Amino acid sequence: MLLFEKSEYRKRVENTKKSMVANGIELLIVSHPANMNYLTGYDGWSFYVHQCVLVSLDQEEPTWIGRGMDANGARITSYLAKENIYQYADDYVHSIICHPMDFVVDIIKAKGWQKKRIGVESDQFYFTHKSFQVLHKGLPEAIFVDANILVNWVRVIKSEAEIRFMKIAGKIAEKVMETAVKYIKVGARECDVAAQIVRAEYEGVGEYAGDYPAIVPLMMSGEAIKTPHLTWTEAVYQANEPVLLELCGTYRHYHCPIARTIFLGTQMPKKMKKVSQVVKDGLQTTLDSIKPGVSIESIEKIWRDYIARHGVEKKARLGYSIGVNYPPDWGEQTISVREGDKTIVQKNMTLHLIPGIWQEDVGYELDASIRVTDDGIEHLFDYPFDVD
Repeated sequence: MLLFEKSEYRKRVENTKKSMVANGIELLIVSHPANMNYLTGYDGWSFYVHQCVLVSLDQEEPTWIGRGMDANGARITSYLAKENIYQYADDYVHSIICHPMDFVVDIIKAKGWQKKRIGVESDQFYFTHKSFQVLHKGLPEAIFVDANILVNWVRVIKSEAEIRFMKIAGKIAEKVMETAVKYIKVGARECDVAAQIVRAEYEGVGEYAGDYPAIVPLMMSGEAIKTPHLTWTEAVYQANEPVLLELCGTYRHYHCPIARTIFLGTQMPKKMKKVSQVVKDGLQTTLDSIKPGVSIESIEKIWRDYIARHGVEKKARLGYSIGVNYPPDWGEQTISVREGDKTIVQKNMTLHLIPGIWQEDVGYELDASIRVTDDGIEHLFDYPFDVD
């Protein structure tokens, strides 16, 4: 069930080890499910219990450690040899007597890695304070190093195989948005529309199955347009109100977000019409500036200067890097398109630019999910800025 060639996984591990050496790390404990997937191929809805992948400079392949009932999932979905898959008993699950990291400590000791400089993903969703406490107590001779987004940065440049997956996700994103536009009508219930959107996300396109996105459909209407990140209710769509949508197409956990604004009427309010035009033109101007060699902060400055000249302000970042991910977020936690991010743009970076405006009297969302090419960008989905 490997999604990529073994050689690609090995290259990813090799690049991770190079970063480990550069950061003085001899052993890396990877807990982020997207990073585990990226390095080994492992895929399972098991991240609600403790699991990890160990990457050691002393061992060619990583080591997967997880709950016993999930070990066969690792054998099926990862490229790892059977001897590099370890399973802990169910006694460790939700126990107040022992902790899964006790099991991890035992493996580290058995392999002779207990005195290493050990990197941990210290600020990830699934690496808890208790996990670190157990590791620290069980490995008193180890030196722990913050390696929070080490693998995330390795993931920033996509392979051609990954780009293919993201383009498939883009096709699914087109279908998802088309579905939303079809069903969002005056008198329709938000929850009924959400059900159709989720169906489209899972159905996929043609021979390609959709996947569960890291974020549920975000659907703001009425008073909710003042803010992002709200979901559906049983409320009914009203005439002459905007609907802000932040949706996604996902294939094999590779994400292609898509955001648009629908106005349920014929006469858009004057301020909203002005803001929407500034955002559209500003986004296009910004996209035209992106190419290898420019800095992320210079891209954001073009955007910020453009909208400022036209009387619009957006304080939040403009966008971020995207790729493979799991709940609760599809962002890679690396590139942030904002002032101060001096990252240099490179070919096959994949970015989500989403100039959302959420104010007391106007709300508007638009986006572009893109791949950086040799001399510019390529859109990952084909969908117009204006929704008819």
